[in-house]
Amino acid sequence: MGDYEAVHGRLRAIMLASAGDQNVTRDEAGDLVVRTHAIDARTNQPGWFGTVTIKKSYVAYHLIPLYDQPTLAEGLSEPLAKRRQGKTCFNFKTIDDALFGELAALTAKARATVA
Repeated sequence: MGDYEAVHGRLRAIMLASAGDQNVTRDEAGDLVVRTHAIDARTNQPGWFGTVTIKKSYVAYHLIPLYDQPTLAEGLSEPLAKRRQGKTCFNFKTIDDALFGELAALTAKARATVA
């Protein structure tokens, strides 16, 4: 996994800094899951806020509010947008302070929109 542990550690810190009092339902080596307090009507379970997971060839940072509120991602820098896969996932292989700062601001913005 090489540097992936360091990348995960930084992304984990970003997610937790914005998580506030949300539910951290898993926080293990290479795998963080944060859920909201709001109950998802479809599943009758707490909604998803985000995950940070070490994968085989990258670290995935999922920010689930982007799915229902795509306008949150308006104005992403081109370098961060290039790391986006699908609606909610950003993939990283190395630490990038500038992109991590932008991702921290986006995560805080997303946090302000969930219960």
